[in-house]
Amino acid sequence: MPSSDDAQHTHVPGGFETTHASDFDQQRKAADQRAVIVGALEAGDDLSELRELLRTAGVEVVGQLVQHLDQPHPNTYVGEGKLKELKALCKELGATMVVTDDELSPRQERNIEGALEMPVLDRTALILDIFAVHANSSEGKLQVELAQLQYNLARMRGLWTHLDRLGVGGVGTRGPGETQIETDRRLARERITKLRRRLEDVKGTRRVMRAERARSSHIPNVALAGYTNAGKSTVLNALTGATVGVQDRLFHTLDPTTRELRWNGRTYLMTDTVGFIRKLPHHLVEAFGATLEETVIADLVLHVVDASAPDDQMAAVMTAVDDVLKDIGATENVHVLVLNKIDLIDEDRREALWARFPDAVQIAAGAGEGIGTLAARIEDEFEATLQPVELLLPYAEGRMLDELHRLAGDLEQEHRADGVLVRARVPRALAGRYDRFRLQPAAPGPEQDG
Repeated sequence: MPSSDDAQHTHVPGGFETTHASDFDQQRKAADQRAVIVGALEAGDDLSELRELLRTAGVEVVGQLVQHLDQPHPNTYVGEGKLKELKALCKELGATMVVTDDELSPRQERNIEGALEMPVLDRTALILDIFAVHANSSEGKLQVELAQLQYNLARMRGLWTHLDRLGVGGVGTRGPGETQIETDRRLARERITKLRRRLEDVKGTRRVMRAERARSSHIPNVALAGYTNAGKSTVLNALTGATVGVQDRLFHTLDPTTRELRWNGRTYLMTDTVGFIRKLPHHLVEAFGATLEETVIADLVLHVVDASAPDDQMAAVMTAVDDVLKDIGATENVHVLVLNKIDLIDEDRREALWARFPDAVQIAAGAGEGIGTLAARIEDEFEATLQPVELLLPYAEGRMLDELHRLAGDLEQEHRADGVLVRARVPRALAGRYDRFRLQPAAPGPEQDG
């Protein structure tokens, strides 16, 4: 079993290292990073989200270059003319790096770096950097390392060019470079397999703990999902009275955070999950599947949206979240749309949103507006799944009575000589659990007739 140091700072074959918050903070303080951002975009798109990612990473954006293309150039991402223009722009602005709005292939990355003679970072590497800073749990760090290894595996070819120079001498001197590359790739693949095994173990342990919790308490689970920076952590704090850290930064919440909501005598478990973004590479979604699993198993998903965003931006981010939820298999849960930050818009805008999303809940979590309405909506969604039961619990079944209090909230009870008469509403899926205590047993189904 690796030590805690292994989880925090791991040397990866081929010279790559996965580092976390303290390491990256030191690196950023040691170097003044000035970036020019580049995008091969369809008409109507912009680089605002890439700017926000770089702000989160602590990098200053000094300029940008955009070329409108149906798809990026296969060799150089942008056209050769734009590449020359980019080199001149970087020199003029004193940039120290270039960051692209899409994931680059290893060939594109090599070609651009060769042409510009400066470091080039793509969107995926930037996101992984931010993930590494914000991963606090051991599981989150394992997920970051796995995603970094998968990303870097295809980019190991250029790391041993200093050994390739041995081949200049002729036959018999060209092996060491390639041998080292293959060794590194083999070690990286072995590490990937090991990390996947460890994450499966973590996932299995959580599954067992969740099943035990479900058997003992049956507390409804509510997951907060949404675009990063939509205000999910603020919503969690407003509903539960928690003090989860809130910052105006992308991916401020990476590890899921769970708190209790008490409303009208019933307890709900509220979980804040990692925020989504557009162009989130599929292998990152796969690597963080264990974290996103909280959204899959939730009884109810609150899709939090920034209501102050323009219509086209709101539509794009809602689509991005829906796509990720579809990727991870979280589309069959009950979903409630929550329009947050309505204190930042006027009455006309609110009315327009009511007309467009009549079933949504409008709130301003930071100001506490609409929080009671949202809690009541959560209660209503669960009430719709409840079934009335009338039970006679022997006095020896005090534990079952406690469970009903947690599960049903307010209930009627009457003490009799032969036990406690209870009238309550319980989730339909769990109603059969109490059949043996019913005053009038449930009618037999077709398979029980005869």
